[in-house]
This record gives sequence, C-alpha cells and structure tokens, in this order.
Amino acid sequence: MANPSAWGGRFRKETAPLANRFGASVPFDWRLYRFDVAGSIAHSRMLAREGIIEQSVQQDIEQGLRAALVEVEAGMFEWRLDREDVHMNLEAALGEAGQSLHTGRSRNDQVALDLRLFAREETLRLCDLTLDLQSTLVERAAEHVDDLLPGYTHLQRAQPVSLAHHLLAYVEMLQRDVERQLDAFRRINVLPLGSGALAGVPYPLDRQFVADQLGFAALSANSIDAVADRDFVVELLANAALCGVHLSRLGEELVLWSSAEFGYVEMDDAWSTGSSIMPQKKNPDFAELVRGKSGRLVGDLMGMLTVLKGLSLAYNKDLQEDKEALFDAVDTLADCLAVAREMLASLTFNIDRMAAAAALDYTTATDLADYLVRKGVPFRTAHRIVGELVAACVAQGRQLGEVRLEDLRAHSDLFEADALQAVAASASAEARNVPGGTAPPRVREAVVQARSRLAQTRDRVAALRGVTRAVDRLLELAQPGD
Repeated sequence: MANPSAWGGRFRKETAPLANRFGASVPFDWRLYRFDVAGSIAHSRMLAREGIIEQSVQQDIEQGLRAALVEVEAGMFEWRLDREDVHMNLEAALGEAGQSLHTGRSRNDQVALDLRLFAREETLRLCDLTLDLQSTLVERAAEHVDDLLPGYTHLQRAQPVSLAHHLLAYVEMLQRDVERQLDAFRRINVLPLGSGALAGVPYPLDRQFVADQLGFAALSANSIDAVADRDFVVELLANAALCGVHLSRLGEELVLWSSAEFGYVEMDDAWSTGSSIMPQKKNPDFAELVRGKSGRLVGDLMGMLTVLKGLSLAYNKDLQEDKEALFDAVDTLADCLAVAREMLASLTFNIDRMAAAAALDYTTATDLADYLVRKGVPFRTAHRIVGELVAACVAQGRQLGEVRLEDLRAHSDLFEADALQAVAASASAEARNVPGGTAPPRVREAVVQARSRLAQTRDRVAALRGVTRAVDRLLELAQPGD
C-alpha cells in the first residue's frame, strides 16, 4: 500500500517496498477479475435488496465494476502492486462507491468465492478437452479393430491384442478422469460468500439470493471452514495430476513405439523435431514433453498439500500460494490434452510391423496351454508342458509358428492337428471373446459403447455449463439495477 491509511487507522507506517512485492498476489491473481467482478455485482445487488446499502449506491458500484471490466479486457486497466491483489485493485477503481462494496464480506470469503467460480469453469474446460481426446482415441480405435500388436507386461511381449483394444484402454483411464472432475464439481459448487473473515457477518444477508445469482447449488455450512477450505483446489490438482500421469503413460508409449527398435508408429512431421547436429533425426519431443509435464502437475499437487498441512484455522496468508499452483495445473493439463489429441489424430500406425511382432516371441504359448486344459489337463501341468516346448524352441531358434505337429506331440500326445491353429496371433485374439476382452467382436462393441458414453458425458458437462453461465449473464447480459 502506498500510505498508512490504506488499511485504516491502525497503521502509522507504510508497508516496506520489499514487503509490498513479497506479499502482493496481483501479478498472478489478476486473472480472477471476471469472477471478482461477477461476485461483487451479485453481492452489491443483495446488499441493496436487503436495504443495507442504497439502490443508487449499488447502481454506481455496478456501473463502476462494468467499466473496470471493460478496461481490463481492453488491456487498459492499471494493476497496482501497492493494492496487493485483484480484489483491492478492482474495489479501488470504483472510487467513492467502492467504500460501501465491502460491507458484509471479507477478502477471506471473497477470494474463496473467486477461486470456486474459477475452479468450476476450469473443471468443465478440462472435461471438454479430455472428451475431445477420448473421441480421437475412439475414432482411431475404430480404424484398427482387426489389427494386432503384441500386448506387453514388464515391457516384454506377452499376448496378441487388438490395436483398437489397446487404444481403448486410454479411453477408460480418461473416462475415470472425467468422472472424478464431474464428481468434484459438486463440492466446488458451494457458495462461501457471507462467511466474512471467519465468523459470519452481523448483517441480514440473503446468501441464497447470491447463490442463485452466481449459480451455486449450496451454501457453505460453517463460516470457519468456508474461508479455510482449499479441499476443492486439492481435488482439482489431484485430478489433474492423475490425468497427467495417464497422459505420461501414453506419451511414453508413443516415444517407444516411434523408435527404430519398435517402429510401430511414425509421428507426423508437425509433431516432431529435428536435431541441431544430426540431420537424420526425427524426435518425438512433444510426446516427451507430455510425459515430462506430468511431473509439474504432481509438483503442483504436492506443493498445495504441503502448504495446507501445517495451517491452523481459519484463514492464513499461506493460502495465497494456492493460486499459482492451480493456474499452472489447469493451463499445463489443458495444453497436454490438446497436444496429445493432435498427435494421435495425425499419427501413422505401422500395422504390418505390429502384426509381425504380435506373432513373435512365443506370444501364443498360453493358447497352447489352454488347448491342453480343454483336453482335461490341469492348468499348472499344461503350463509346464508348454514351457518345456518353448524352451526347446528357444534352443532351436524357432518361433511357435514354425513348429510341426510332431514337435507338439513330443511334449504331449494330447495335441492334435488343430493345435497348430491355436498358435496364430489372430486365433489368440479371437479366442478372448469375453466382455472386456480383445476379440474383434468385443472390441467393436466397445467402440460403440464408448461413443455412446462419450455422448452421454458431453450432455452431463453441457448441463453443468449452464451453471457457470450465471457468471456470463451477470457480466454480459444483465443491466445495472436488474
């Protein structure tokens, strides 16, 4: 603050310049301006409605807030460090009318309100971006239901699977991410305003009116908790971190699959980079960055948890540290989701290379064991018999597709000619015709189900977006005094 009167009569000295810079949050919390203006309009309307301030004062407040909004969005608003944060900057811009705006509220419940409004909107933005990525995965999967690649455990070739089935695994991961975000939305959508600094306020506030103006579904039940709570921030960060981990796993596979050793995919030139020294290089930098940025998202979550763990009730200045982590997480995850979608949409799958790999390294050995089980052999015995067969093939440098019936019968006379069909990769995939399995008919069903679920989830997000439009209505459609 520029003078000792900025915080009233208690102070006789100006805040030290270093303290001003160290304590100011306006360099980053300015981006809450829309929500701060909307919250202030709703609050001032309620104050006038209850006769706590004059209607003419409310009109001056609302006109001033709208004028400030126009200046901010035109890049002409002066954000002053000595006014510390977005709230005080906007209030000061109102002049004399701003003197009444803060009646019945504290910056403690004000910032909690702004953050919840921001978190609501960003949650739905992230849901939309996640659904877009899922949609791309589903459509790429639909192209490759019958194309096989080796599935892996321990990064060793394990069993043949449909490429579509593999891609749909990420659809399932991302669906859980969306579900978590939508579930968290319910806990975000609670109005904290009216809690004051921590104990409530001695004015006849109509909190439900404010909640209705801003689209909140519930009122906070405890004023202390309302200003101290950042669980909703932690949930958003946790959901972002886990989604980032899922994207990191996808990025890792794209990095591996685009290597010469795998050769399963080729990244589009638009999503690759070269080398500053090696002319032949084509690097999957953006897949690597998606993988790397998951560490940022985890760091944002850990930082917030660490801030909270030592705080007594109610509000503490430490909570100012919530914003940069939150802003960074939503921006980082949004970029990662968009980049992953573009990479996948432009990716070229080398299906011949995948199919060849699916038939190598004894990936259908389990099918031979299952063949013996159907002949009445206990599975562990069948497992041992086929293991001995594989060991013999390894010693002879042969693949399972090269064995003859006499080779099989040397290990068990229960093998018949039809056992030779069981070692085909396509037969292996087709045999796994159970719900959730990789058999092509099941995968086709999964594609249809995924499309239907995506449509239903988009409808859920769209319904919630009607809640967040309350802010737009306050800022763009309603007229002062309505």
